[in-house]
Amino acid sequence: MPPVLISLTAYGAAEVGRHGQPWFARLACEAGADAVEVRGELLGEDKLHDELALLAPFTAVYSEPLVLWTEEGDLDTGALERGITRAKHLNAPRLKMSIGGWAKAPADSAAELKSILADHPAIELLIENDQTETGGTLGALQAFFAAADAAGLTLGMTFDMGNWHYTGECPLRAAEALAPRVRYVHCKGVQRLPAKWVAVPMTQSSAPWRAILRALPATVPHAIEYPLMGDDLLAVTREEITHIRRLRAAAP
Repeated sequence: MPPVLISLTAYGAAEVGRHGQPWFARLACEAGADAVEVRGELLGEDKLHDELALLAPFTAVYSEPLVLWTEEGDLDTGALERGITRAKHLNAPRLKMSIGGWAKAPADSAAELKSILADHPAIELLIENDQTETGGTLGALQAFFAAADAAGLTLGMTFDMGNWHYTGECPLRAAEALAPRVRYVHCKGVQRLPAKWVAVPMTQSSAPWRAILRALPATVPHAIEYPLMGDDLLAVTREEITHIRRLRAAAP
């Protein structure tokens, strides 16, 4: 059965800001999660070292909010090194980032990324489809992975089930096309409000989430990234973890 993680954004930025990511990491693992995904945008800069140390026993993935390439197409080595450094402090074997402005990058940019990653073999970089045209469309990601392959850089992917809707893509088509790349799944449903898409539990989703899950690898880690709310957060978290495990156990 695949590991089930909790992306700590699931508890909401306001609540995480009030209690801190370590508090929610402990709750998630007490509820039965195998590990958590720590979010860089929710770390407190004033006590960063202490917070990373408290999170390290629970962390399997570090999510770096800065993108790999700037809007001008320059590889942001500072963002990459920050992500790698924090992942190491967390003892996290996986670092999740988005490609950003890679489409404007020079031809040798993937080779430059490969060279940097070669110095950090313990960290696996996973590319996520984000909510932007440059880093969250099927065409952009397929072009990037082809260029990385040509440079001898084999990269896996974090497949976010919900983000495709923000860029007008079909998530099922993306799952079928990218499944061999997927090393990590963000489980997320979506509903359309008048002005935007919002994340919801998969059972409330307007997307064909069962078909999407069937198209993705059943054995890779799956993270809950939809909202976890309620008076008894421990019970809510435990119930949703059990739900994900049942879904994956039933996968063909």
